[in-house]
Amino acid sequence: MASVSLSSHLDKAVRQQYMSLPQGGRCQVTYIWIDGTGEGLRNKTRTLDSEPSSIDDIPEWNFDGSSTYQAEGSNSDMYLIPVRMFRDPVSLDPNKLVLCEVLKYNRLPAETNHRVACRDVMEEIKEHCIWFGMEQEYTLFGIDGHPYSWPTNGFPKPQGPFYCGVGADCAFGRDIVECHYKACLYAGVNIYGTNAEVMPSQWEFQVGPCEGIEMGDHLWVARFLLHRVCEDFGVVASLDPKPMEGNWNGAGCHTNVSTKQMREAGGLHYIEQAIEKLSKKHSQHIRVYDPHGGVDNKRRLTGLHETSSIEDFSAGVANRSASIRIPRQVGQEQKGYFEDRRPAANCDPYIVTKAIATTCLLNLEGAEESK
Repeated sequence: MASVSLSSHLDKAVRQQYMSLPQGGRCQVTYIWIDGTGEGLRNKTRTLDSEPSSIDDIPEWNFDGSSTYQAEGSNSDMYLIPVRMFRDPVSLDPNKLVLCEVLKYNRLPAETNHRVACRDVMEEIKEHCIWFGMEQEYTLFGIDGHPYSWPTNGFPKPQGPFYCGVGADCAFGRDIVECHYKACLYAGVNIYGTNAEVMPSQWEFQVGPCEGIEMGDHLWVARFLLHRVCEDFGVVASLDPKPMEGNWNGAGCHTNVSTKQMREAGGLHYIEQAIEKLSKKHSQHIRVYDPHGGVDNKRRLTGLHETSSIEDFSAGVANRSASIRIPRQVGQEQKGYFEDRRPAANCDPYIVTKAIATTCLLNLEGAEESK
């Protein structure tokens, strides 16, 4: 029996009695932000007198940064700056979820607020109409730290039947996946699809295509909703890039990229140009493709289990063991997009998309390095 939280056993019928009460025209707004770890998400809720019609109707707020690894207790107030609004799939309309940037006491970006720098780059390259799609892999765990539905004193059968699998012996936790999908659709997150992954209890959802800064905004809110749905079911969603040692697949956040020129006839030429630029900055990208300077990805990018080696840059058509994959259809049509398979599951999408856009489109002086 999987270890689930005690809270998940609370009577949901009693909860629904209260959740269905009228609100008298007032609106609950849940503020969401990235904490000082660069990986964790925090949230708190306030009441507005009426339903906001746009992000401009959401007031700034504040929180205690000393309790989120973001400030000292002697100067702990941090600002929450609303940047994107979504519908709330938990408390339903007219209530909202609001993604926020975090500013310090002096109104400079907090150390883990990478949205500001990403937004500046995306504004600088906006004529390229860059699109991203990110494939978020994650693994379900019980609250005891054991993979959800794995045998208590052993391992499931070897990898093979689980990828896109169906059946009680192949798909573990599908209810969570389907509820998360519907929650994202209701909220307005640009979720593209979902599937079971290679390792049992591992799943993936895709967000995109999103233009520029929208990619990070939508993926962070999709992650928040994943954790929120898992909370209701009493399990934990881990974004660890290598959650289980041994002959098991890791978890990445493959990032698909295209510009207007890449999507037009003859766009393969521009895809190849971008890949050449990426090849010259491999180590710099590895350092920002997980929150710990490449340490997390070192466990995943071994050259095994559908990964490239962290030490070497490679690219190829339909090659899932390469750093950069050009989909076969793109090779045939000579236009489309490429997939950077190096970002880890726990990456910050603002950092990843900023790095790719900078390398491929800004041509900074002195930025090249040998791989």
